[in-house]
Amino acid sequence: MPRFITAIVLALSAIPCCLSIWPIPRSLDSGNQILKLSGSFDISINFTNPPQDLLDAVTRTKYSIQTDQLGRLTVGRGSSDSTAFGSAKTLRTLMLALEQSASTAQPIATEAVVALDARDEGYSLSVPLDGSAGVVSANTTLGLLRGLSTFEQLWYTYDGTIYTNYAPLTIVNDSPAYAYRGFMLDTARNFFSVSDIKRTLDAMYLVKINTFHWHITDSQSWPIQVVQFPELAQAGAYSTNQSYTPSDIQDVVTYAGDRGIDVLVEIDTPGHTAIIGASHPEYVACYLSDWITFASEPPAGQLRLADASVTNFTAAVLAAVAETLPSTMFSTGGDELNTACYAADGPTQMMLNESGRTLFEALDIFTSATHGALHALGKTAVVWEEMVLEYNTTTLRNDTIVMVWISSDDAAAVVQRGYRIVHAPSNYFYLDCGAGDPIGNDPTGNSWCDPFKTWQESYTFNPLANISSAQVSLVLGGEQLLWTEQSGPENLDSIVWPRAASSAEIFWTGDTLPDGFDRVGNISEALPRLHDVRYRMVQRGIKAIRLQPEWCALRPQMCDE
Repeated sequence: MPRFITAIVLALSAIPCCLSIWPIPRSLDSGNQILKLSGSFDISINFTNPPQDLLDAVTRTKYSIQTDQLGRLTVGRGSSDSTAFGSAKTLRTLMLALEQSASTAQPIATEAVVALDARDEGYSLSVPLDGSAGVVSANTTLGLLRGLSTFEQLWYTYDGTIYTNYAPLTIVNDSPAYAYRGFMLDTARNFFSVSDIKRTLDAMYLVKINTFHWHITDSQSWPIQVVQFPELAQAGAYSTNQSYTPSDIQDVVTYAGDRGIDVLVEIDTPGHTAIIGASHPEYVACYLSDWITFASEPPAGQLRLADASVTNFTAAVLAAVAETLPSTMFSTGGDELNTACYAADGPTQMMLNESGRTLFEALDIFTSATHGALHALGKTAVVWEEMVLEYNTTTLRNDTIVMVWISSDDAAAVVQRGYRIVHAPSNYFYLDCGAGDPIGNDPTGNSWCDPFKTWQESYTFNPLANISSAQVSLVLGGEQLLWTEQSGPENLDSIVWPRAASSAEIFWTGDTLPDGFDRVGNISEALPRLHDVRYRMVQRGIKAIRLQPEWCALRPQMCDE
C-alpha cells in the first residue's frame, strides 16, 4: 500500500468513524458504545450562586438536545443503532464543576470579554458508559460553556430515543490553540437585522467562534445611532428601519456575551467614510466625486484627516461608541486610503502646506488622537495591515492588533515589526469571493479576489507559515469575513455556513488532530464532521448550504477521490 494511503487509513482509524464534534477537541478518547439519554435528563451545578447566563446556557443546552432531532448521518439514519437501545445504559445527569475556587463565579459574558491573553476557555468532559453522571469541569464559566457546546454535539435521535454512539468519552484539558477565533460581518453595504445577527451568533457558539467582528459602518451607509451624534444615522442610514439603536447594540452584545462571544465593533477611518459627508460634507474629501479615481468602489469620499476639527470629531465619535461596549478591543480600520483623493483635495493640500506636514505625518497625528481616545477608555486598538506596512504609522502603540487581509504572505512582515496579528487573508478567508463583480457594467463578472474560497481551501491554512518560533506568540488567531456588496439576509446563512466553521477548527484545534496526525492532511477525516455540524445547524434553523449530495453525507469517504 502506498505510504500516503497508509497515512490516511491510519488517521481515519485513529479517530472513531463519523465522530461528530466540530471543532475536534485537542485531546480525545472515545468509544463506540450506545448510551441513551434519560427522559428526565438534567444538568446540575456543583457551586452556589451560579450566574444567570450560565443557568440560561444550561436551559439552552437541554432544549437543543431535546429538539435537534438529528438522525445520525449513516445509511438508515441510525436504524442500525436501535438494536442496542434495549441493553444500553442511560445518562441521567451532567454535572458542571468549577475547578478554581472562587467565592463567586463570574458571568460568562464577563469572562468572554477578558483580554485575549488572560481569557480561559478550557474545559474537560467525561461521559461514562456505566450510567453514572457525566462531568464538565473548567476553571471558568466560559470554559463550562465551551464544554456544553461540545456535549450538545454528541447526541442523535432515532424513533424518539436520544442517544450517543461515542461512549465512553473523555476529553481532558481541551482549550483553544489560539485566543482569537472570529467571524466578520459587514452591515453597511447591506443591512442585516438584529435577528439575522443573533442567528449568526447561535451558529458561532456551536463551533466555538468567540469574536463577532462587526464592521458596522462604511462609505455606503451609517446604520449605527450614536446618541451624541444623531445626525450621522439620520442622514447616513438607508432608512429609519435600517439602523441600530443603542438598545439594538446592547441586545446584540448581551446575546453574544451569553454565548461566550466578544463583540469587536469597527468604525473604519479615515477611509471608507464617504457617508459622513451626508451630514458633514465639510469633513469629507472627494465627496461623491469620480469614484474610479478616488475610491476602490462607489461612493468616493474620505475624512480630511489633516483637519484638526475632523480629528477631534472622529475621536469623539469613536469614544462615544466605544464607551458603551464591554470589549477590550475596538477597530478603527485604516485600510485603502486613496492618496489621489487627498492630492486633489484643495482644503487638505492647504492644511498640509500650512503645517509643513506630509499626508502620512498628518495621519500619524490623526491616529494618535483617535487611538488616544480609545486608550483613555481602556480599549486596545485594532487596525488593518496598511497602517503598518504601507503608511508606516509611527504613533501606533505596541499593543495594537493588526488584521492581515491583503494576502497571507503579509503576516510575516507585520510580526517582524513586533505587532500582534489576526489572520484575515483574502486569499483564504474572504467568503464573498467568486460571486462576480458588483460593478454594473463589468461583462467579465469576476470579483477581485476570485475564485470562490471553498471550505477545503480555507481548512489548509497554516497560521504559522513563515512565522519564526520567537514570533508565535504574536499570532492571536484568525477570522473569516463576509463583505456584503452582494450579500444580504437572504443568503447570509448559506454563504457563511458551514464554510466559516473551517477556521473555527484551525484556530481551536491547531495543527495537530487528537490522534497525532496533521490536520491539514486530513480533509477526508474532517468532512464527515463538518457534514454533521452543518446538518445540526439546519435543525436549529440556520440555512447552511449543503457540501455534497446526501448520498455522500451518509457514506463517509465514498465520494472522495
